[in-house]
Amino acid sequence: MDSLEGTHRAARPVDLAILPATPMEQPSSSPAFGFLTAVDSPSHGLFGGYLLVDASGRPLEFHCTAPVKVSRAQQILYGATLQGHLHGRQIGAALLGEASVEPLVVLTDLDSMLAVRPHTNLPVALVSRIDAGAGFEIGAARVVGPAGDAAAETTLRERLEPLAAVVDLSEPFDRIRAAIEEAQRH
Repeated sequence: MDSLEGTHRAARPVDLAILPATPMEQPSSSPAFGFLTAVDSPSHGLFGGYLLVDASGRPLEFHCTAPVKVSRAQQILYGATLQGHLHGRQIGAALLGEASVEPLVVLTDLDSMLAVRPHTNLPVALVSRIDAGAGFEIGAARVVGPAGDAAAETTLRERLEPLAAVVDLSEPFDRIRAAIEEAQRH
């Protein structure tokens, strides 16, 4: 085997619910925003979740992955690169590829999920605590874009302002976690 790609189960997307976008919910000119995160379940493994919302915060689509379980050997072999590989390539890239709506920006609350950047053309930014140092403050959150790119930061701010005016940018991650926890019960 040339790589370790086949040594652990790939995160295949599982649609828990795809909420159809009706013309009233999303006219073609209405922007969409993506929220991407991962949830580690001790009993099931690592799940990824991707929620797309409109400018008012209403859900357009939701996708999640089947759980990914990592063996001890894989933990040893991947070392410090494991989280970035799992979050960025196995989970994040798979979920972004499943969406039928293209968002203006994808937000994540996990540093390791930023490893999805090489696998997408979409702008991906980190939502962090308001007291974190890097990035810019918008609404009740702080957003960190690509380091040292002032133009990208300006574009991110402009794209996020309409959403941040009505939604706390940290809140959709709670919805994703709750949806994944609910799915585990069934």
